[in-house]
Amino acid sequence: MANLNFKHLRYFWMVAKSGSIARASKQMHLTPQSISGQLGELETSLGVELFRRVGRGLELTDTGQRILRYADEIFALGNELIEVAQDQATRRSLPLRVGIADSVPKSVAYRVVEPALRLAEPVQLLCREGPLTLLLAEMAVHRLDLVIADRPLPTKLNVRGYSHFLGESDLTVFAAPDLARSLTGTFPALLDRAPFLLPWDDVALRPDLIRWFEAQRVYPRIVGEFEDSALLKAFGQAGAGMFVAPTAIADYIARQYTVLPVGRIESVTERLYAITTERRPQHPAIVAVVQATQRGLFGKPQRAEADPGGRVAAAVAGK
Repeated sequence: MANLNFKHLRYFWMVAKSGSIARASKQMHLTPQSISGQLGELETSLGVELFRRVGRGLELTDTGQRILRYADEIFALGNELIEVAQDQATRRSLPLRVGIADSVPKSVAYRVVEPALRLAEPVQLLCREGPLTLLLAEMAVHRLDLVIADRPLPTKLNVRGYSHFLGESDLTVFAAPDLARSLTGTFPALLDRAPFLLPWDDVALRPDLIRWFEAQRVYPRIVGEFEDSALLKAFGQAGAGMFVAPTAIADYIARQYTVLPVGRIESVTERLYAITTERRPQHPAIVAVVQATQRGLFGKPQRAEADPGGRVAAAVAGK
């Protein structure tokens, strides 16, 4: 079993950061031969090649790049240890590594995670967005503490985890003011042949939304489908088409995107889950996120009224 020599690891780290043995030797006040010899010992000890020669220079191998990432973390923690030792008043932030499924609206994601930032103990938030399967794989190897998703942990994945239901909200349909004024009839009939923006097909609520259209016998004209929820709302704000968002944050959506509610779909809901590796989360920031969301975010949805006629026009005129 190889023993890690941290002195050799620092030499490797300095060479990788400076880009050459010559520059590292000047920074460390050592001879190039000494550093080269230490690198050779580290490669022999680990049984891997860390650098390859490219012309007259050095380039990290794939293994070298991975080891460099670990070295970055090791020496960052070492520097932090020194700072804490020198100043006992320094408090280390509690890291919270959160994965947010790209099917979760960004406006909802912030409201879910924000309670962690209000803890008495300082929290360092590390957020990553991506496909749910990729985020769950990262959580399985402990690179993420928590995944926020619009569905529970899929049973077909070989990942050990627990889904914590955070809440649900029905949907409100929004439109830009000019588009809202152009609509005729009552809701939901006014949706028929009107321009509409749909979320991408990996968003959990999409099949239910399409079934609701069919049940109501309304067939909106789908002018765009979006993987990114913020981009979808930006197009909706510009008047490209109507879109849906959780009724629980209807007031925020209306203010943030300068759009108006034109109707409410009570039988289709947006659900939210926190997925963790623990049945009972112990991380104080995760506990704060779960408890605050279950109590507040989807607790009492705001009601959005449908009136694309006179009151919509009056609201637009009053802005």
